[in-house]
Amino acid sequence: MRAVLIAALVASAVAGAAHAAPDHRKAPKLVVASFTGDPVKGAALYESQCTACHSLDMNRIGPAHRGVVGRKAGTEPGFDYSPALKRAKITWTPANLDRWLSGPINMIPGVRMGFSLDKAEDRHNVIAYLATQTVKKP
Repeated sequence: MRAVLIAALVASAVAGAAHAAPDHRKAPKLVVASFTGDPVKGAALYESQCTACHSLDMNRIGPAHRGVVGRKAGTEPGFDYSPALKRAKITWTPANLDRWLSGPINMIPGVRMGFSLDKAEDRHNVIAYLATQTVKKP
């Protein structure tokens, strides 16, 4: 039941984000359980904080992020993950992404990512944005 609720909320956010005005005050909020974030603010944060190492569609220093929400950690094809992340048996839920972005090394010792976002609001906004970036259908 929870998976159905999450899928419905993400689908709703995707539909709303596609028609969202650039003005963040009019952007839909993404709410998953008790998790709230603004995908428009998250897009700007992703661009300024994450794209030095990540891309939505290409593996770079870090793995591609399109479809990351709901994906099993360490499984993006073609990316050379650390042994620690390969062994981690987690799925990138909003809650796990929040823990990860607040301190990857604290969450999974031995990972290569050392960057974190200190402010919970920033993490939630980035995660809300990533939740709207679903895998493209061919």
